[in-house]
This record gives sequence, structure tokens and C-alpha cells, in this order.
Amino acid sequence: MAKKSMIQREIKREKLIKKYTEKRKKIKNLINSAQSFNDVIKIQKELQKLPRNSIKCRARNRCWMTGRSRGFYRNFGLSRHVLREMSHNCLLPGIKKSSW
Repeated sequence: MAKKSMIQREIKREKLIKKYTEKRKKIKNLINSAQSFNDVIKIQKELQKLPRNSIKCRARNRCWMTGRSRGFYRNFGLSRHVLREMSHNCLLPGIKKSSW
């Protein structure tokens, strides 16, 4: 189980990402359409004023049951530990333990 503070931090990041997505896109379009180098620098300073945690790549995938960030399976939204337990208990349809 992940620390509650880490889980809350991720929730806060998700909110910031949603809040600043449109503003970030507009600024990036301005950068791409800028004519002079000085204009690009001025517009980039606006981009730098946005919070760091509003960048999409800073978000971390976490298991929805335990909050674990490592060993995460995107298809299920679960970590490998929970996925294994749930598959053994036949709680995930179409998943079975392989043996050969």
C-alpha cells in the first residue's frame, strides 16, 4: 500500500494537468507560430510560469486498489500483485494462469 500522501499528490497533479492543458496548448501554438527568436523567448517565459506539476509527463500511473506505482498494468489499472491475486480468485474475466 502506497503512502496516502503520495496518492493525494497524484490526485493533485491530475487536477493541475486538467486545469492547464488548454493554456499549455495555446502557448505552444504561439511558440510554433512565432516569427522572431526574441518572441519565442518571451512566450517560453510564459510557459515556464505554469506549475511544473501541470505537465502530463509528471503524472504517474498508480494501481487503483493499492496505490502502487511500480509493476502497473495499463489494461487493468492494477499493479502486478493485485492482478495476480484477482486472477487466481477468478475475478478478472478471460485471465487464467498459464502452465506448460
